[in-house]
Amino acid sequence: MESYDKKIYIVMISIHGLIRGHDLELGRDADTGGQTKYVVELARALGEHADVERVDLLTRRVVDPSVSDDYGLHFEKLADNVQIVRIDCGEEGYIPKEQLWPCLDNFADSALEYIKLQPGLPSIVHSHYADAGYVGTRLSHLLGMPLVHTGHSLGRSKRRQLLAAGFSRETLEARYNITTRIEAEETTLGVAACVITSTRQEIHEQYAAYDYYQPERMRVVPPGTDLQQFFPPKGNETGSAIAAEIYRFLKVPNKPIILALSRPDPRKNILQLITAYGQSPELQQLANLLIIAGNRDDISDMDDDAQGVLQDILLHVDQYDLYGKVAYPKHHQASEVATIYRLAALSKGVFINPALTEPFGLTLIEAAACGLPVVATEDGGPIDIIGNCQNGLLIDPLDAEDITRKLRRILTDSRQWEEFAGSGLLGVEKHYSWQAHTMKFLEVVHPLITRTAAATPFHGKRRSQLHHDRALFSDLDQNLLGDPAALRTFIEALQANRKCVLFGIATGRRLDSAIQAMKKRHIPMPNVLITSLGTEIYYNPNLVPDAAWELHIDYLWNPRIIRRTLRELPGLKLQPRLEQSRFKISYFIDPQVAPDIQQINKMLHQEGQAVNVVLSFGQYLDIIPVRASKGLALRWVAERHDIPLDRILAAGGSGADEDMMRGNMLAVVVANRHNEELSDLVHGDEIFFASRPYAEGILEAIEFYEFFESCDIPEK
Repeated sequence: MESYDKKIYIVMISIHGLIRGHDLELGRDADTGGQTKYVVELARALGEHADVERVDLLTRRVVDPSVSDDYGLHFEKLADNVQIVRIDCGEEGYIPKEQLWPCLDNFADSALEYIKLQPGLPSIVHSHYADAGYVGTRLSHLLGMPLVHTGHSLGRSKRRQLLAAGFSRETLEARYNITTRIEAEETTLGVAACVITSTRQEIHEQYAAYDYYQPERMRVVPPGTDLQQFFPPKGNETGSAIAAEIYRFLKVPNKPIILALSRPDPRKNILQLITAYGQSPELQQLANLLIIAGNRDDISDMDDDAQGVLQDILLHVDQYDLYGKVAYPKHHQASEVATIYRLAALSKGVFINPALTEPFGLTLIEAAACGLPVVATEDGGPIDIIGNCQNGLLIDPLDAEDITRKLRRILTDSRQWEEFAGSGLLGVEKHYSWQAHTMKFLEVVHPLITRTAAATPFHGKRRSQLHHDRALFSDLDQNLLGDPAALRTFIEALQANRKCVLFGIATGRRLDSAIQAMKKRHIPMPNVLITSLGTEIYYNPNLVPDAAWELHIDYLWNPRIIRRTLRELPGLKLQPRLEQSRFKISYFIDPQVAPDIQQINKMLHQEGQAVNVVLSFGQYLDIIPVRASKGLALRWVAERHDIPLDRILAAGGSGADEDMMRGNMLAVVVANRHNEELSDLVHGDEIFFASRPYAEGILEAIEFYEFFESCDIPEK
């Protein structure tokens, strides 16, 4: 990178939390997470660069007996040319970031006074998070200097996650000031000359939800990694306490290790990895499998998702008789994570991230820094990381054969292993060290500082509401998978109206099966994915499960009694275990032999079981909670997103879709429908029966209802 004619002065702003140059209180509360560490380390790294004259990190001054006196100091040196500057901001006490909004104007005024007292004006202002963005936009306007912004997390994503967790809209406003935050983010995106993100996926999936979305102003600058902590093996790792904990599981502990390290979260797809390993005698012969899935004392005390994953890990190990080949220790210290990577590298093993989606992939960088080749999901950040480091292979996380093939390739080719290990070490140093991060950051901001790249004025139009104006929900198999040409046209129409139309898919398939089908047909991930006949709801990006929905439908649900009641019925046969889920019991049904639906319902009612019984395609019978169905899940999502039912178009084609199309919603039944199961809908005045099948039928309905005509779409 060429040097600057004049050394630059950078003002960074990170207001909330507790920021100091030593002993950062990470995890003390929600405001002392990774952002506080990032801004301190970035300030130091920038200060070490020859072209940087000075860095001031502006944060809030806190005088409070409940926290250290350090946070009350006006100035703190991080290096000769780097300092933390603490600005008075209304109340002196330590308060959560959600309560800071009323005093941010005070912070902005005081920050302006401080800057004007300096020998020269800053070359650039770099704001972190929405509150600093609010201040940064004011300083940028008043001082006429470019603003660079890093969001760290986004209000629109946060809102989806909190709604999914069961919070009401009123609680979101009272506790999180979510509307104020989103408005501040919109304003910042409209003003910022550049927005720094960690991955391309962050640009295309998270920022795209904003009205002032300007991808041409966004640049990917991956965060730095501490190479003092993550480095190649020294050879003494096998004598560590964590090594002893791992080896006690293994019959042949000196074999290569396939390492998976993640939270016990269904989206991390650990069970697919165990399935691939369990179905491959060759892989079992080649290597041991090590699963680090958080810490646990008693699985039964954990939340439902973690409990389910961990119980399934144990069941899969038992099913494939993997005792002595798989290690799954209960505890590890944070300080031992780097040692675990080095143990796997020392064994000539492989690190694997089989997640359904991975927004960034910090573990891949940590593994690479320890000299460990990687295999990782092809969805999200790993594409960038492996592309930069050339240290491993991408996999389809839903294809067990692909997982096996890629692992085997690295484990059996010693030359390939050495190349990947060496490339990873070089790639991390080049792309993911703090020095690399600083170089990339300065390359991005240099044209802004020298005014060689002026930001094009952005004339955006704000929506009148925070959320989507309307929604389109469709079944998957009956509606989207049958006509590739019509599907492409349908997707183009959706993308052209993405600002106002929330897109949802409601399917009877499991989550992994639905994603696999969408990938195969190149269907973009919807905003909302309702799976397993409406018993599971996921929000994108990142497939956040709706925990509140799970609690809601658990009412009166007793699968043990249901299975016992139906066990001896003729014409019913349980589907394979993979087709079952926590809130869905699935059977094959022979209607010629089995009792009819009314009789089955009566038997269950006599046992005190209020449930929904769903017959699909004349051969599948599913029992789900009484509060669950595709239609009920759709209405739940509509309520959470403030979308009136008469602005929702629901498309279906089988009996499982019936309640999704009844009521006040606009509805279309595609021409390739299951006529017998949907015969009752013929009498519904508000239901449109398309003359064309699959996605072409949905397009026909969009035209019939003039569904996109009144969309409030912001102008480009």
